Amino acid sequence: MELRRLGHFVAVAEEGSFTRAARRVHLVQSALSVSVRGLEKELGVRLFERSTHDVQLTDVGRVFLPEARATLAAAAAALDAVQATVGGLRGTLRIGIMQSMLAVDLASILARFRDERPGVELRLRPARGGSLKLSREVESGELDVAFVSVAGHAFAGVELTSLAREPLLLAVPVGHPLAGQAAVTIPELDRQIFVEAPVGWGTRFVADRAFADAHVNRSISVEVADLATVVELVRAGLGLGLIPQSVARLSDRVEFVPLDPPLEWEIALAVSTKRRASAAGQAFEDLVLDMTGSGGL
Repeated sequence: MELRRLGHFVAVAEEGSFTRAARRVHLVQSALSVSVRGLEKELGVRLFERSTHDVQLTDVGRVFLPEARATLAAAAAALDAVQATVGGLRGTLRIGIMQSMLAVDLASILARFRDERPGVELRLRPARGGSLKLSREVESGELDVAFVSVAGHAFAGVELTSLAREPLLLAVPVGHPLAGQAAVTIPELDRQIFVEAPVGWGTRFVADRAFADAHVNRSISVEVADLATVVELVRAGLGLGLIPQSVARLSDRVEFVPLDPPLEWEIALAVSTKRRASAAGQAFEDLVLDMTGSGGL
């Protein structure tokens, strides 16, 4: 079984399209199709259900995908070990990042890593489905590491290391009855209307747990996957919002009120426990923990 064919299979599975996968692996589509069909013939199974409009994994393909990723990762780790010995780190590092993580100086981390490891290509992937999706992509092998906020949730095959914590503040429109208060309790927010991040996002994890623990109901008028937009919708009067303190400092368009007791938002580094990290991945993890002191910059 050729590693090249495994890589082609993984590319098609992740892209959901032979056309996009062909661009990704720098092949013409016909050559990629031949490669995947050759793998299917070698295995004696169909890995994809093909239609005019899309490509879907078969049940066998879904079982085979994590094994293919693990095999490719092991081969890459072996190559990394040799390259690290004879000429410095090489390879590609896939990093998942959240929409907003000002409590961790990501730019400085990436700049220093690039300076120290110029042979490593960094590929950043924003959170398409929030921290929940990023964590699952680390577990599945789609990402090497990710910065996530999952409010104490545990994921099989994923290790989380805390990097930074900060309080969430209640965002209210200027002139709102709660504006100017020294602090607000969760019970005081019973039946209030909120603008929230979608399910799976870091601030939503914290809010859902806090309101459930306090047995307090809240209505959600709008879900948006961007904290700056949450602030703007709060300003427009569509509801209240919960915003990390580092983001709140950047806006004077709404009022921010502390919560009592505070709600804590945490950023963590997620790595896989199912696969040995590549040399580049381990170097990146070490650098992140060194620069944050495992407690924030």
